[in-house]
Amino acid sequence: MRTETHQAEQHHDEGHAGHGDHVAMFRRLFWASLALSVPTVLASSMFADLVGYDLPDVAGLSWVSPVLGTVLYLWAGRPFLTGGWQEARSRAPGMMLLIALALTVAFVASWGSTLGVLPHHLDFWWELALLVSIMLLGHWVEMRSLAQTSSALDSLAALLPDEAEKVADDGEVTVVDPATLRVGDVVLVRPGGRVPADGTVVDGSASVDESMITGESRPVRRSTGDPVVAGTVATDSGLRVEVTATGDDTALAGIRTLVADAQSSASRTQRLADRAAGWLFWYAAGAALVTAAAWAVLGSPEDAVVRTITVLVIACPHALGLAIPLVISISTERAARAGVLVKDRLAMEQMRRVDTVLFDKTGTLTEGRPAVTAVVPASAQHTEDDVLSLAAGAEADSEHPLARAIVRAASERGLDVPRASDFASEPAVGVSARVGGRHVRVGGPALLEAVDGDELPVAEEWRGEGAIILHVVVDGTVTGALRLADAVRPESRVAVDELHRRGVEVVMITGDAEAVAQSVAAELGIDRVYAGVRPEDKAGRVAELQGEGRLVAMVGDGVNDAPALATADVGVAVGAGTDVAIASAGIILASDDPRSVLSVVDLSRATYRKSVQNLAWGAGYNLAAVPLAAGVLAPVGFVLPMSVGAVLMSVSTVVVALNAQLLRRLDLRPHEA
Repeated sequence: MRTETHQAEQHHDEGHAGHGDHVAMFRRLFWASLALSVPTVLASSMFADLVGYDLPDVAGLSWVSPVLGTVLYLWAGRPFLTGGWQEARSRAPGMMLLIALALTVAFVASWGSTLGVLPHHLDFWWELALLVSIMLLGHWVEMRSLAQTSSALDSLAALLPDEAEKVADDGEVTVVDPATLRVGDVVLVRPGGRVPADGTVVDGSASVDESMITGESRPVRRSTGDPVVAGTVATDSGLRVEVTATGDDTALAGIRTLVADAQSSASRTQRLADRAAGWLFWYAAGAALVTAAAWAVLGSPEDAVVRTITVLVIACPHALGLAIPLVISISTERAARAGVLVKDRLAMEQMRRVDTVLFDKTGTLTEGRPAVTAVVPASAQHTEDDVLSLAAGAEADSEHPLARAIVRAASERGLDVPRASDFASEPAVGVSARVGGRHVRVGGPALLEAVDGDELPVAEEWRGEGAIILHVVVDGTVTGALRLADAVRPESRVAVDELHRRGVEVVMITGDAEAVAQSVAAELGIDRVYAGVRPEDKAGRVAELQGEGRLVAMVGDGVNDAPALATADVGVAVGAGTDVAIASAGIILASDDPRSVLSVVDLSRATYRKSVQNLAWGAGYNLAAVPLAAGVLAPVGFVLPMSVGAVLMSVSTVVVALNAQLLRRLDLRPHEA
């Protein structure tokens, strides 16, 4: 059975190297065919008799329809004839062979009638002309729809700038082709400019728009030491970036490869469509033979030819061949635009049935780094901002992750942090510095022992939640306490709530202690928690859930979660915008926003609905239309004209194409937190 690629694209001998080329080709052929069809139809004596007008007595007029009809058959009909011949040679009969048979029978019968070998009633030149034009119109619509689905790849390719500014060792800036950049080169990215290659910021700080890569609409702050990705935009200021990857090694190239592979990969639904198209060919061929025999016996040879042609035309499983490839292409494009990279079509298809989502905690539901989650002053003499400002001043010169968290918290609150002097760090105790003329110390339990101070009452509660507790001591007096923990992403609560709304149970797995895990679970409303789990044991927890009869999607960072991602029914790697080649995951989320999982579920369900609708229409239309084309209602006076059969054939293709396009209306924007 043919693959999806053949089913969707092998419509003629020229192949589909680029859908855009074929859109132009079918557009030109259609308009040329239409121009030739008008005189062919008007000069046809059969059409004149049918409509009721007299042809003028002009010499040679009777040869207009045969000559133009022959041009239409051999030239405008060439894509169908060559496509049918290739299907016959490859022993994979399908829609193109059926169309070619219908055109050929009509062509031979018409010439037989013109030369007087066959009865005058078999003059089908006008119907042959309409059939070619209508089929070309249907293919034009189809190719335009398929070309639109390539826009994700086109837009990704367009993300790279046409030129880059390379900075030499002496500081001189030269304009070069991005393709000539090498690892280790330094490039200048001006405000509003695109990053030409993956790299690391070596100078400057800017808000970078990464929406085209991650789907995240908000710019992300990037400064010295941070990675940046080719195709992203420095929105507010310039950067100097040292190139770490170029060409096919960049994240953008990896994403394009994933999108292309996903658009050409098969799924269970597509394999069903392929089988159905094959069955329908034999159904149509059998129906044509029965029709020819029945009308030859019960009617006339002329009627047998007309009915047989009509059956061959109307029975083409053309809509069925377009049904699934178009849905897959559009859904993959929509996914890519939302920062969802589909590596395995079967995983995406499976996602609609998932009833349990297992989240890794650190870096997925949480930020993966310490953050100040609470500030409590020791007395009314100080405010939260006072305590945090003094602590940030003392920690400003420290590179410790907890110090960075305190400084970051003060910055996020917009506090004026006083400059510090005499900074000192004592291992296992904390730091000290002079801040605004006062001696400020920040540290843990050892610091309280050193100053003979008491911890604040709230510390016991924080300790029970597994948080890190630091006290702030000013001039020997305990002034306040800071609660630090791996901060929960604000988007995580929305993700959990929305999954619950979709009937999905949410489970969290972490190597952290039970108290820490339960605290996060309580904050997010998670249904079940696995705490204290080593990385190598996570796959076992996935299998445990599967043993309960659950269909499990594992969401993790794709590094230490790899075994669990591979074991799950669907593996979803989060935050992989700069590392798209994760072998253990079927679906990759370019951003680290857990709400992207909702996009995967919604898109999977919507894609399945559209696939089923298109399959039902494509197959159901053929099954119902063939008997009408064969003339089963002839006893009651209804006979389906061949031209109407051609119109219905193209209409069915357009219906399937338009139904698939409705996927573009699916809103995959993150739900508001």
